[in-house]
Amino acid sequence: MLNVYRISRLTNWEIGTVNILTGVILIVDVIGGTILLVFLTKKWLGERKANFWTVILWVPYFVLFIYIFASLFPITYGGDAPNPVTGLLAMGGFIVYPFYILILNFFSMISGDKTIKTA
Repeated sequence: MLNVYRISRLTNWEIGTVNILTGVILIVDVIGGTILLVFLTKKWLGERKANFWTVILWVPYFVLFIYIFASLFPITYGGDAPNPVTGLLAMGGFIVYPFYILILNFFSMISGDKTIKTA
């Protein structure tokens, strides 16, 4: 979402094509990531309370990722800078994301193996 102009300029695709492609990738990523996170949380952490630390510990990983990405791929062309409103959307996402992780952790804790096992 933030690099639409840069992707469009580097790939010579239309901005509409880039928007559609990033939207599809975002939807697939959210669905796949949700399933993967619930599965891994259930497998590795089980019903321990330690999985709630992920609500807080995503912040250092995020900061490190942004720092490395900005260092490796700096914006060198002024037309690639995102719109100011995009920052508000990003801030909204940063506020909602810990609650999303919290809900997924809670769901993975209560959705244990409830199948009936026959001997």
